[in-house]
Amino acid sequence: MDEPLRAVESVLFASSRPLRMAEIESATQLSPDIVRRAIARLKKQYDEVGSSVEVVKIGVRYSMQLRKQYSNYGMPFAEVELPKDALKTAAFIAYNQPVLQSELAKSLGSEVYEHIKILRSANLITAKRSSHTFLLTTSKHFAEYFGIASSKKEDIKKWMEEQLQKQ
Repeated sequence: MDEPLRAVESVLFASSRPLRMAEIESATQLSPDIVRRAIARLKKQYDEVGSSVEVVKIGVRYSMQLRKQYSNYGMPFAEVELPKDALKTAAFIAYNQPVLQSELAKSLGSEVYEHIKILRSANLITAKRSSHTFLLTTSKHFAEYFGIASSKKEDIKKWMEEQLQKQ
């Protein structure tokens, strides 16, 4: 049995978010080279056996997730961390960013103020003062949270359009 490989696998499996190399190294007490090799071997093993699980790199972080073609089986069992209405607000912000909070409220209603609080506390959006309102954009964490390879607004919009085409 390969102890370092299983240690890295355990950390990635147990984490509810993508992890930086330094976090994996710290959790496993393994050197950067051993962690890198373990991640590469895990990716290869999951690919070779055709597992429904994959190891992915999201920006500079690593995560285990269900492959897209199998996610519909697992999603009914996944706990929803954000209310559905707040996710809709996040999607609107992500697609139309940057967007003024006042314009968002006009478009979606006054309940967005509560959604914005939730999204800001989850570090999914940023708000910068703009006169008497706020200019809202997605944060870098938004891309990580949803497994988007880039945090650029153009790439997020493209990813969202791709997701809609799949439905």
